[in-house]
Amino acid sequence: MHRTTLRRLASATGAITLALSLAACGDDGGDGDAKQRPTAVETARNGDVFNQADVDFATAMIPHHAQALQMALLAQDRPLPPEVRTLVDQVQAAQTPEVETMTTWLTDWDQDIPATSMDHANAGHDMGDTGEMEGMEGMMSGTAMAELEDASDEAFPKLWMTMMIEHHEGAITMARTEQEDGRFPDAVALARAIVDGQAAEIATMKALLGQQ
Repeated sequence: MHRTTLRRLASATGAITLALSLAACGDDGGDGDAKQRPTAVETARNGDVFNQADVDFATAMIPHHAQALQMALLAQDRPLPPEVRTLVDQVQAAQTPEVETMTTWLTDWDQDIPATSMDHANAGHDMGDTGEMEGMEGMMSGTAMAELEDASDEAFPKLWMTMMIEHHEGAITMARTEQEDGRFPDAVALARAIVDGQAAEIATMKALLGQQ
């Protein structure tokens, strides 16, 4: 079952992995002078005006989103209540294009593209291997991801929502920092959308958990 899940993950996330890989190939490592205080303004070759807070936001949110997508993919073949299935679909619909957008930003800004848990899964490593990303706000540990994958169908929905609430809360914390410190308008707007969208999903999940 574990190998089947990994093959499914590799297939379903091919587009995201390709986007990240192509961006990484075109990345020259970035400008060391950009590693300044978060408010120091930089201008990219395409005219984008951004600062280190924008870079930090995209760099952290890409692997954060990737893990949420990994959790959603684990739910794909599970027998879920309709309300939970809707939440899973919402996570995938919102966060897949957001990963692609943030990857484009970092590429345009000549910044490094971060590795993600999806990269590990598609490379044949354990899908729970989150490495140094575990210290990120709301990021699930490899042990927690393995527990979710191995959960029974009966236990899975409650565990998935419990983990996703924590995960969303971490994303909201990072997004609020971007709202306060970011300079690139599109990144600030995305941060606002993340706060609004994920706060609504948290409220839904808490209500569903309260019904059990």
